[in-house]
Amino acid sequence: MPAQPRVALFVTCLVDLFRPTVGLAAAELLEAAGCRVEVPEPQICCGQPAFNSGDRATTEAIARQFIPVLEPYDFVVAPSGSCAGMLRTHLPELFDSDPPWKARATALAGRCHELVSFLVDVLGFEGSPGRLEARATYHDSCSGLRELGIKDRPRRLLAKVEGLELVEMGRPEVCCGFGGTFCVKYPEISTRMVDDKLADAEATGAELLLAGDLGCLLNMAGRAARRGSRLAVRHVAEVLAGRLEEPPIAAPREKG
Repeated sequence: MPAQPRVALFVTCLVDLFRPTVGLAAAELLEAAGCRVEVPEPQICCGQPAFNSGDRATTEAIARQFIPVLEPYDFVVAPSGSCAGMLRTHLPELFDSDPPWKARATALAGRCHELVSFLVDVLGFEGSPGRLEARATYHDSCSGLRELGIKDRPRRLLAKVEGLELVEMGRPEVCCGFGGTFCVKYPEISTRMVDDKLADAEATGAELLLAGDLGCLLNMAGRAARRGSRLAVRHVAEVLAGRLEEPPIAAPREKG
């Protein structure tokens, strides 16, 4: 690995549209860990919404656009378990009938990582000095946990934040009910799932509800606001980077 690896920050659609602070926090953490961080403008979407809906043709067309953009970098890092899972796990299978492109996709997929796992597993990052007097609990997003095996890494870095008490939910690995288009197709089931998740988080006595995937965070923040919950919802990168100047995550505003 180069002494100062050149990293493409894959910002993700949700971060770009709803929570740019997460992208800034991710860049600061990567730079603190010794990376040269760039944000390639033509990166576009990872293709996950189309892929999960069974639209392989659109997903492949999207991938053919961003693969050449990301190939020059030593690593590609996303502050999202679901987007990183799409790039690292599913990208190569889009090109099973096109060996040259499959080789390119496979090579790139091997250099794609979720933010916190990259910091810990690849860079050996121990965390930046920081202090936050708060009690927090952590939700394991489905894609990060089940596709990428991310479990202890965020907890290891959060343990280094002075003053932060991390308490576990009874079932931190249970889905929050977002699931991409799942929450749109099955709103009643999704609402029951997120209510159960919030009740579990509230029972810990935590003030902060943290996670590493903005889709989950937006879902939980939206329902928390409707329930009048006292929980403040934040991305783990914001806490690790000390970027707490922005208010906690809120549900996207509906267009009137």
